[in-house]
Amino acid sequence: MAQSVNINFRMDADLKRNMEQVCSDMGLTMTAAFTIFAKTVSREKRIPFEVTADPFYSESNMMHLRRGISALNEGKGVAHEIIEVDDEENMV
Repeated sequence: MAQSVNINFRMDADLKRNMEQVCSDMGLTMTAAFTIFAKTVSREKRIPFEVTADPFYSESNMMHLRRGISALNEGKGVAHEIIEVDDEENMV
């Protein structure tokens, strides 16, 4: 059997708690989950899921949102009511 080593890294405390709970719900420890991840990366030579940037957080969108918030705070914007959607088929 290969020698075990410790790996240390930092993450947000809430993220850690949430991951521990999800792992526990699956009958795993975080160590087991990270080991599965490491073995999959080693075997497949890739991250085993798609890593993308959420376009919502693009700089142009964030600037647009800041301008809108600023306008609302200055009383210049128009606030709209929240639109309720009955089911996911209607969401785009």
